[in-house]
Amino acid sequence: MMSPADKPRPTTASGPVTKGANILAIASGKGGVGKTWFSVTLAHGLSRMGQKVLLFDADLGLANVDIQLGLMPQRDLGGVIAGRLSLAQAKIHYDAGNFDIIAGRSGSGSLATLPSNRLQSLGTELVQLSDSYDRVVMDLGAGLDRTVRMLAARAGKIIVVTTAEPTSLTDAYAFVKVAHQSDPNCEVSIVVNSADSVNDGRKTYDTLRKAAMNFLKFEPKLLGIIRRDRKVIESIRNQSPILSRYPSAPAATDVEAIVDTLL
Repeated sequence: MMSPADKPRPTTASGPVTKGANILAIASGKGGVGKTWFSVTLAHGLSRMGQKVLLFDADLGLANVDIQLGLMPQRDLGGVIAGRLSLAQAKIHYDAGNFDIIAGRSGSGSLATLPSNRLQSLGTELVQLSDSYDRVVMDLGAGLDRTVRMLAARAGKIIVVTTAEPTSLTDAYAFVKVAHQSDPNCEVSIVVNSADSVNDGRKTYDTLRKAAMNFLKFEPKLLGIIRRDRKVIESIRNQSPILSRYPSAPAATDVEAIVDTLL
């Protein structure tokens, strides 16, 4: 049997990379599936359970964690990229949720074209910073570009968010495929968002599971189903976490169930 040290590590063009076992990469394949909302709510839910949490907005080209929470941070990822700040210096504390945030640069497309060596350095710094936290929730950009793949490779667990829409499922499968082929040892799980019911959510997951089994001989696990809920839109519109504003809403309790599973 292989020891953990003997297991192959994920590699990039620059060679093996170091992972943060407590880093949760939140991915989608397609935009518009509620990935950032889920990342924010997951970070808040983990914090409410006594975890020390960092929410890292890793969508380098279209960051919006700060927008969803109504923040105007004085420090953000742009300062890190420019060399003015370390990741640790860029973090801010979100008092209302009692977790730390490293905000991105909304609309700053130049950050999405970072050289590979700079991305590797950023990933290494994130893994080092993760030692100071119980969980790091990394909100990745949509799609499968180089930036997303290189940052996802740093996570100990990848959570792929999908909906029942055919294009969302197709893109979610593409992400699962790339993640599994890049690192067969990486734990990949699925969250079905905006499901009309728990039963419909299971059907959506089953479609994705069967595709992965048929073509990849790999079965991503179902982490949870989040029911469609009007309170989600209302909480985003009010720039307030749903667990604070509508803690008994169906979507809020569904995320809390996912937190319980993770813990």
